[in-house]
Amino acid sequence: MVSLPRASELSTEEKASLTSGKSFWESEGVERVGIPSIYLTDGPHGVRKQAQGGDHLGIGDSVPATCFPPAVALGSSWDAELLERVGAALGEEAKAEGVGVLLGPGINIKRSPLCGRNFEYLSEDPILSGRLGAALVNGLQSQGVGGSLKHFAANNQETDRLRVSADIDERPLREIYLRGFQHVVRNAKPWTVMCSYNRINGVYASEDPWLLTRVLRDEWGFDGVVVSDWGAVNNRVDALVAGLDLEMPSSDGVTDAQLVAAVGDGSLDESVLTTAADRVIDLVQKAVDHADASATYDRDAHHALAREVAGRSVVLLKNEGVLPLDAASGRSVAVIGEFARTPRYQGAGSSQIVPTRLDNALDEIRAIAGDGAVTFSAGYALGDSDSDGDAAADASALTAEAVAAAEAADDVLVFLGLPGEDESEGFDREHLELPSAQTALLDAVIATGARVTVVLSNGGVVRVSGWADRVAAIVEGWLLGQAGGGAVADVLFGVVNPSGRLAESIPLRLEDTASYLNFPGEKGHVRYGEGLFVGYRDFDARDAAVSFPFGHGLSYTSFAFSGLTVAADADGDGIAVSLDVANIGDRDGREVVQVYVSVPGSSVQRPVRELKGFANVAVAAGATERVTVRIPNEDLAFYDTAQERWTVEAGEYEVTVGASSRDLRGSATVTLAGDAGLPLLAFDSTIGEWLAHPIGSQILMGALAQSGGGAVAGMLDDPGLRRMAESMPLNRVAAFPGSPVTAEQIQQLVAAANAATAANQPA
Repeated sequence: MVSLPRASELSTEEKASLTSGKSFWESEGVERVGIPSIYLTDGPHGVRKQAQGGDHLGIGDSVPATCFPPAVALGSSWDAELLERVGAALGEEAKAEGVGVLLGPGINIKRSPLCGRNFEYLSEDPILSGRLGAALVNGLQSQGVGGSLKHFAANNQETDRLRVSADIDERPLREIYLRGFQHVVRNAKPWTVMCSYNRINGVYASEDPWLLTRVLRDEWGFDGVVVSDWGAVNNRVDALVAGLDLEMPSSDGVTDAQLVAAVGDGSLDESVLTTAADRVIDLVQKAVDHADASATYDRDAHHALAREVAGRSVVLLKNEGVLPLDAASGRSVAVIGEFARTPRYQGAGSSQIVPTRLDNALDEIRAIAGDGAVTFSAGYALGDSDSDGDAAADASALTAEAVAAAEAADDVLVFLGLPGEDESEGFDREHLELPSAQTALLDAVIATGARVTVVLSNGGVVRVSGWADRVAAIVEGWLLGQAGGGAVADVLFGVVNPSGRLAESIPLRLEDTASYLNFPGEKGHVRYGEGLFVGYRDFDARDAAVSFPFGHGLSYTSFAFSGLTVAADADGDGIAVSLDVANIGDRDGREVVQVYVSVPGSSVQRPVRELKGFANVAVAAGATERVTVRIPNEDLAFYDTAQERWTVEAGEYEVTVGASSRDLRGSATVTLAGDAGLPLLAFDSTIGEWLAHPIGSQILMGALAQSGGGAVAGMLDDPGLRRMAESMPLNRVAAFPGSPVTAEQIQQLVAAANAATAANQPA
């Protein structure tokens, strides 16, 4: 392998060129010294490489590739091992196409169900997103193709996404919106991290040194390349100084010249440019070392994997005994809904893949049940406007045909979902409703008295509360990729026992969501006013009703939990949660064990329970498996803004295992020593804070005793006045006539208390 030269061997102009694109999808090379360009291309659920002569984005004109299920489905698998296999397959295809970096995965939090790009993200929870995102990166990079973890950070809406400021307090920013990124960076070491378009607390992500250098590099240890989202750079010089290494796409040399000019006039230290260029060279070196011009992949095997993954991602939301269907029973099946014949299998925007083949549910249902057993009625037309008179007449005829089919059939399957124009990159959804033509069709079919199974196709959650209680079964099919039609048929007929679990809550209505009053913001700002209480954290804290809770999903068998034990690690690095999972039904199946943690005596506000670990376990019918989930301290910690550090509190932790955030099967407590140390006191700390501080209280009470105590001692001795006294900052007491302490004495007490505290802090 040839070692590429270092940036110190290049001219200023050559260094600058290396830190921007050569074209829309290629990095710049330096031919003089043998540094080649490499290809970066869109993912994340397939290789979207632009075909020669295609449009600048390559949308609709990219080379065929396996369209795996998008992240909305992958997240519902709750299976890191499965996602690592998907990542490896993506790596094989990228390598075969000469791609050095695949732009994905996306792990932004689903803050609001209205985000138009939620189909490209994994979950509303950072622990789940982080674990699954790391698995995708590990699989991808095992094939010698770099991942690009995106969109860093707080890219939780499409409205005004190129400039909106996500205004977030530090605790939720750290604990919700950055936590998944932190896990992937530390545990999977992605070759690149892609910065987002938006601003965070007023600063563009592309030029935020706190985000790109202090947090990403200094705290998390990231040593790869920070690449911009395409067109995300606001000021090239400021971005480079902040820690952005590679601007994409090409600016035709315009911003390169800005860097050279800044070096020339002394406003940019050339060493900063050299460092960024060296990072890009290191990235190119990795890509070159792993490139293989003879690489190929097995299209049939990857399609089979896509079908397996899709089947494992389907969530059975409701089942009143109508599923699975029995292909051998001779029962007739009415398939209703155009989505069964014309599948919606991926989201709209830059991630659209040209599939190597495409299954549809109708053909796959016929393949299992037999042509003679299946009738089809379109039920509705895709793309028709509700206000179009001709379309209304056509809809009436389609509904009548569907009703007749339902009346004549033994089993009725109605396929509903969102059309592509309702959710896409570039804009947010306006509501959670299915198209009115579809809900009118469903009402008409239900009115026949048929026991209806609804199969959904959607990239973001839809409101089901208007009809869920009137149907016999609901299959959440999300967007399932090119093999999704076969996967849905497999689940409907029991070839696959469903094991998907919701990675996001399904609310009764949009107005119930925590972000409702703070989405999408106004005048360039969106306030994350719900703080830590995103998704199930909010619903569970308020004990609010939902249609289906986070983590929910049914099976064709049943599971029982027992034998729960929770123990702190001997080395103090975390806890181990163990339990027995018994399959008490008559079918083999998979259960997702979810571990939630509460800290009842916490010194800070916390959700009533938070997901901290999970395990996806296969259990044969009648068998029992012992499952252990290990939770490291870093996932038990909260971010202490006063001390600017992650802290594990000392005390009792309640550990609960369940099959959703609402289906809780057992709990136990464990006591942790913690690593919090003692907080420092300040000039304006309250008397209550002084008294709660084991060192400060001794110093304060000693000072009061020495001075005679005055009115303060009297208030502390009176139960009726003590609470009022405890709320008073000590420095305010110094201003009162007859105060036992002066402002100068308080400064001395603070210094003495903090010196003693520092001497007693944990290392």
